Amino acid sequence: MVNLILYIALGFVGLALILTIIRFIIGRTNIDRVIALDVMTVSSIALIGMIAHLTNRVIYMDIALVYGLLSFIAVLIIARYYEKGL
Repeated sequence: MVNLILYIALGFVGLALILTIIRFIIGRTNIDRVIALDVMTVSSIALIGMIAHLTNRVIYMDIALVYGLLSFIAVLIIARYYEKGL
């Protein structure tokens, strides 16, 4: 039962990634693209977490954690750049 729910969640996360990629491509401003990139990283972190559970590999959770930290730092740097420059 849990695996069925995870497969359904994988489908929703995949759909979210596809829609966010479309938003990233057709974004009107750079801020739209930065937000789309941030949503893509959050969705891919969720995807990595679900794959870690399905394959019973704990190391993937460490990878997701590092990826989340790097993504957070990158968004902060980009926001600071657009706010007043580095």
